[in-house]
Amino acid sequence: MFYFLVPYITEIFSPYNVFRYITVRTVCASLTSLFICLFLFPSFIRKMKHLSHPKMLDFHQNKEKTPTMGGLLILWSMLISNFLWADLKNIYVLLLILTLCWLGIVGFFDDYLKLTKMNPKGVRPRVKIIWQVAIGFIVGLILYYHPVLNFSSRLYVPFFKNIWFDLGPYSILLITFIIVATSNAVNLTDGLDGLAAGTILMTAVAFGFIVYTVGNAIFARYLNLPFVQGAGEATVFCGSLVGAILGFLWYNCHPAEIFMGDTGSLPLGGVIGLLAIISKQEISLIIVGGIFVIEALSVVIQVISFKSTGKRVFLMTPLHHHFELLGWKESQVVVRFWIIAIIFALFTLVTLKIR
Repeated sequence: MFYFLVPYITEIFSPYNVFRYITVRTVCASLTSLFICLFLFPSFIRKMKHLSHPKMLDFHQNKEKTPTMGGLLILWSMLISNFLWADLKNIYVLLLILTLCWLGIVGFFDDYLKLTKMNPKGVRPRVKIIWQVAIGFIVGLILYYHPVLNFSSRLYVPFFKNIWFDLGPYSILLITFIIVATSNAVNLTDGLDGLAAGTILMTAVAFGFIVYTVGNAIFARYLNLPFVQGAGEATVFCGSLVGAILGFLWYNCHPAEIFMGDTGSLPLGGVIGLLAIISKQEISLIIVGGIFVIEALSVVIQVISFKSTGKRVFLMTPLHHHFELLGWKESQVVVRFWIIAIIFALFTLVTLKIR
């Protein structure tokens, strides 16, 4: 909204022109979603406690009364923030918002069934996957066939400036896979106080820098990165995500007063995948989202090992539970995983220069 007012208000008050800049609006978006979460979460937590039924969460019996669905306020704060500060004519921002809302609704119904209907399984996994595939496929179709966008179907390889693969229409399948995979990977990571939120924070900050860089012709050319016209506006979306997660972490740090739930983890994972697609850093997503990849792989390895040999590789999956059973305290697991996530994020930013 403020972005669209720039041409009109600057005629009266020239300093208002500062809101034309992506960096300024990114900071404003971050602060907006941050303060919305900080001020509204206390009342939101009280309300969710009345709606929630006590439940058992693995071996964390002391958390059975902690309310969930904190992702609902995260999503609302991001939507409000983007409405105020982002260019809502930008196709990338619109696709990010579409993915956020679509997967947010899927996650909401999953949490709603678990909380109010006392259905521990929530939405059936097959149904959940179908809806995730649907939004991934829709986004892929829009990006590939958009008449004006001219979005590249190339898959770029990190560290090499002249190595890429043109996937053509098969890029739609890749886009679908990435959105589904990241959505579920973040969902699997969401098991300890602050673990998923803190890791999302590191990833969002990294992608904020990346989308701003690839959206700037000068920076992209200097770093030998593919220039994606209009992608820089997604930086504002990243800012709203960072602010919302910071506000949520204020109440989600150990001992958590509220959990994110599928309402938050599914859509936030999906938009992280979409940010990698927009910035043409699909392979680099494996690095910057390394914690999510490791958590998801631990589950896959455990299932394959148990079904094929009858033996478990890990004491329990996802991986963070394995370390808990080894004797690590919850706060130790979370902070150490955060440190690894920071290393992954910094290494990914370094790879932008190594080409």
